[in-house]
Amino acid sequence: MMRFTYYGHSCFAVQIKGKKILFDPFITPNALAKNIDISQIAADYIFLSHGHEDHVADCISIAGRTGAKVICSFEIHIWLNNQGITNTHPMNTGGKWAFDFGAVKCVVAQHSSGLPDGSYGGNPMGFVFTSEEGNFYYSGDTALTLDMQLVPQYAILNFAVLPVGDNFTMGIEDAIQAARFIQCNQVIGVHYDTFGFIKIDHEKAGKAFSDQEMKLHLLQPGETLDI
Repeated sequence: MMRFTYYGHSCFAVQIKGKKILFDPFITPNALAKNIDISQIAADYIFLSHGHEDHVADCISIAGRTGAKVICSFEIHIWLNNQGITNTHPMNTGGKWAFDFGAVKCVVAQHSSGLPDGSYGGNPMGFVFTSEEGNFYYSGDTALTLDMQLVPQYAILNFAVLPVGDNFTMGIEDAIQAARFIQCNQVIGVHYDTFGFIKIDHEKAGKAFSDQEMKLHLLQPGETLDI
């Protein structure tokens, strides 16, 4: 079992073997996360799926304060280094690395990845985490892709974190198909409601998953789930 904390949009943290792992920090610009104080967020690692502002906005602030190691594409690694964040670990699609909490495999995400200043952010990525405490997949921002069928070869998943907001990423129907591809019935939804383009009907979304004998968790910013 792992502890999952949601901070709004696609920002969340997972605690594994006592390590606090933060993903895609976008909190201060998000009105839905107005009650989250980023100065209180602890992080040993920060994983960035891609370079868009709604995934990196608070990275420099949190990494600078906590000293967390930032794992990201090579291009984002250079961008961060140029802004004084030097505790970074660059990776790219297909690569795998053993960290002190477990191993991480970088997998395909079908999206774009420009940085806030307009520079190139490298390939968008998803991540498959394997550890003694459990395994999970974070797809990052992505379309439904047949590459997801490879994920079960890397890990039997306890849960998956998938975008469900549509328009910029997968919507509900494609997220259900993604869950089939990755062979995981426990899905935590992200990348929804933050902007007008990605607002969803929570009740309808939950029913669509339950009709397929799957569970969709839609958390409130600040909510924690043991899963």
